[in-house]
Amino acid sequence: MHLRLIALFVIGVALISPAAETQDQKAPTLDELVAKNIEAKGGADALRALQSLKVTGKLLVNEGQLQLGYAETKKRPGEVRSEATLQGMTAVQAYDGKEGWRISPFQGRKDAEKMSADDAKSLIEDAEIDGPLVDWKAKESTLEYLGREDVDGTSAYKIKVVRKNGDVNFVYLDPDHFLEIRILTQRIRHGAQEEVETDVGDYEKIGGVFVPFSIEEGRKGDPDKQKTVIEKAEANVPVDDAIFHFPASASK
Repeated sequence: MHLRLIALFVIGVALISPAAETQDQKAPTLDELVAKNIEAKGGADALRALQSLKVTGKLLVNEGQLQLGYAETKKRPGEVRSEATLQGMTAVQAYDGKEGWRISPFQGRKDAEKMSADDAKSLIEDAEIDGPLVDWKAKESTLEYLGREDVDGTSAYKIKVVRKNGDVNFVYLDPDHFLEIRILTQRIRHGAQEEVETDVGDYEKIGGVFVPFSIEEGRKGDPDKQKTVIEKAEANVPVDDAIFHFPASASK
């Protein structure tokens, strides 16, 4: 969903066993949950009509003590570019549908550099405008409904998504609105498993589609998660594909 300025953390999370549905409440089917999620976001037609999304806001790190300017542009079928700016320096991460690249001035690297396949995994997910549940069959993912689980006091629906590349998302849906409130991602990166918890909320309708305006990401239970606060979002703005591609002048 947004630029990773800080290395994602490798953690071990003890997954809570899914809570049983109450006897007086019929458990929804997986297909019903996916359909409700699509409807909650604005419906299939609105999602298909949203071809690009540009957001701007701020990125808060170090327990909110450091604030960076933030911008992200997504374009179908799977392109994304994120920027974070502080004191005249701008960090960039981008994926053009085939490969990822970055500029990391805060780490002393001002030239664009290609990203490894492992490092680009998170960008591939970031590029999704719809999230992991929409069009899951076309993405060659597999889904499994795991029942209910507590998410900060909310008995959320839990769906396991295994992606084509083997990465796993545990998607938690709000029981009242059927929108994502948390996504726990497990993936193998550079030979080690990493688990990243992302909380999303403050949804607003942009171009007929509900989009989260608050994103917090980090290790489970860590109070120092980085937080993205969206202040403006624009739907279907003209986007030059060149912004997603590795700069031609940069060394490979």
